[in-house]
Amino acid sequence: MIRSSHFLHRHYRHYGHAHVIQCVAYVHQSTDFHIRGNARDWWRNAEGMYARGQQPEPGAVLSFRPTRRMPLGHVAVVRRQIDSRTIMIDQAHWASNGISHNTKVVDVSPENDWTAVRVALPGNGERLGSIYPTHGFIYNRQDGSAPVSIQYRNVIAKGTASDMETASIPADASFFGDEAPSRSLQ
Repeated sequence: MIRSSHFLHRHYRHYGHAHVIQCVAYVHQSTDFHIRGNARDWWRNAEGMYARGQQPEPGAVLSFRPTRRMPLGHVAVVRRQIDSRTIMIDQAHWASNGISHNTKVVDVSPENDWTAVRVALPGNGERLGSIYPTHGFIYNRQDGSAPVSIQYRNVIAKGTASDMETASIPADASFFGDEAPSRSLQ
C-alpha cells in the first residue's frame, strides 16, 4: 500500500501519463525486505542483516550486478524454482515499463552458481535475452541462518530430534476406534 505522494514521487518515474514502478520499489511492496539503496547496493547492504547465497529459494531476491546498460543494477523476487538451472521471477521495469510476473530466468554460469543469467524476453517466455551478471540471492532470514528445509535435513541426518516438533496422541482414546492397537503410550 502506498501511503504518500512523496513515496510516489521518489519511487516512480513518469513516462507520459503512466507511472512506472522501479524494481526496488516493487520488491519493497511485494516482500518484507527492508534494504535501502539502489538495486546495485542491495547485495552489500544486505550483509549482516539477511542471509545471502548462490541457490534460489522462493521469496528470495535475485540481485543483479550493475552493467553499462543497467548502471543501477536490478532486483527481482524469486517465485518458484523449476529445476537447478531455471527459476520464475516477478519484477518491475525490465524491458518494459510495467510489472512482469512469472518471468523465466536461466542460470548460464559455468559453475551453476547463478552468477550469470539470461532473462526471458517479454511476449515470448522461451526466447532469452542477453547474459547478465548477478551477485546471487538475498534470503528473507537472518544472516548466518540456514533455510528451514536444510535445518530439518541436518537434524534427520544427525539422528537427533531436539530441534524438531513432534505430534502428540489425542487425549480421547476413542479417536482411534476399535481398529487401534492396544498399546500403552505412557
